[in-house]
Amino acid sequence: MSNVSSNPTADSLEHTLQQSKQAFLGMATLSTEQKNQALLAFAEIIETNADFLLTENKKDIAQAETDGLTASLYQRLKLDSDKIAQLVQGIRDLVKLPDPAGQILSATKLDEGLILQKETVPLGVIGIIFESRPDVIPQILSLILKSGNAVVLKGGRETIFSNHAFMTLVGQLNERCPWLPAAWATLLDSREAVQEMLNYPQYVDLIIPRGSNQLVQSIMASTKIPVLGHADGVCHLYVHSSANVEQAISLAIDAKAQYPAACNALETLLVDEAIATEFLPRFAEAAIQTGLTLRGCEQTQALLPTVEIATEEDWRTEYGDLTLAVKVVPSQEAAMDHINQYGSHHTDAILATEPAALERFLNGVDSACVFANASTRFADGFRFGLGAEIGISTAKTHARGPVGLEGLVIYKYKLRGQGHRVSDYVGQNAKPFLHEPIH
Repeated sequence: MSNVSSNPTADSLEHTLQQSKQAFLGMATLSTEQKNQALLAFAEIIETNADFLLTENKKDIAQAETDGLTASLYQRLKLDSDKIAQLVQGIRDLVKLPDPAGQILSATKLDEGLILQKETVPLGVIGIIFESRPDVIPQILSLILKSGNAVVLKGGRETIFSNHAFMTLVGQLNERCPWLPAAWATLLDSREAVQEMLNYPQYVDLIIPRGSNQLVQSIMASTKIPVLGHADGVCHLYVHSSANVEQAISLAIDAKAQYPAACNALETLLVDEAIATEFLPRFAEAAIQTGLTLRGCEQTQALLPTVEIATEEDWRTEYGDLTLAVKVVPSQEAAMDHINQYGSHHTDAILATEPAALERFLNGVDSACVFANASTRFADGFRFGLGAEIGISTAKTHARGPVGLEGLVIYKYKLRGQGHRVSDYVGQNAKPFLHEPIH
């Protein structure tokens, strides 16, 4: 069966987390073949139960419509046959990727018969709080399974029926693959349980919040457990004076309108004043046809009189809809300064044909993802070939940007000797270390 804790007491939650920790120890010993067999089984179970998943998802949509459903929330919330097919294919593609655990990062001969290896290993028990997207659960579960970790999940209340449906399928998976520890995946339903979980660093090794800035900041301030994530997605696109105007218009529209609710969607468009007169009127025409609402600086308004004046707050805002802030800047340095000051270090891009400008931007913007002549929407684990993503991190820890399989492992040192003693390597007659790299 799968684990679902609706409203556990502190004692029962601690017991649940203890089970998760024990399950991790079992997951960490699984072979690559066992993990891949489980992934293939999971894909088949999802495919077979597509109608069940769609039926349960409709219950979430009906409840959301009663509560008041925005267009962006509906887009995130709705499951359909195409999304399920993509999920299934994504899990099967994950099987083809190398196992991230058990990779030898380095090997050193300290002395004859004394070999030190640095090897990747699963992280442990990972607590993931995620937004109202039901397709997130199978993506997370497949990455957790492939990397040999255990997970405690908390989804949004808007997807409670969909979340429970996927966990029902996890129960089927556990029955089909008895080598999987029963508690490798647990779903929490209540916010109180999440807050309580933050008090158990002895059982939970990493927290990944996927939600609002307020949620992320609240979690960071409430726990001793390491937190991996990003608070905002204030992404920029800078149109350099050498940019191809037609291409720049196309990429700006794609970055903003292709999926405006995504955290990698464009929020502020920076335009070099040397190209603004040519670019902005043509861009505005395309923006209107796409349904965008523009808010601009005074120079932008001078070229586009109908544009609403932007405030200081607009430069820091993640709209998540079809609103776009536009600012004319005097130089590339000014654009980079603006991004480093107002951005969220998520994803920022330059459009230019001048090679020196591209390299200066790629090196000088302090963000997890920095692109040249490409849409910010490419900042995604699946598009990067990482096997989907467990989240996106703007932190400077072991993982940054879209976090796929490689972000779900850490490393340990394994030393193999033949009765070697430290005392033989100290004092007047100390043996010297060889420290020879083994390739």
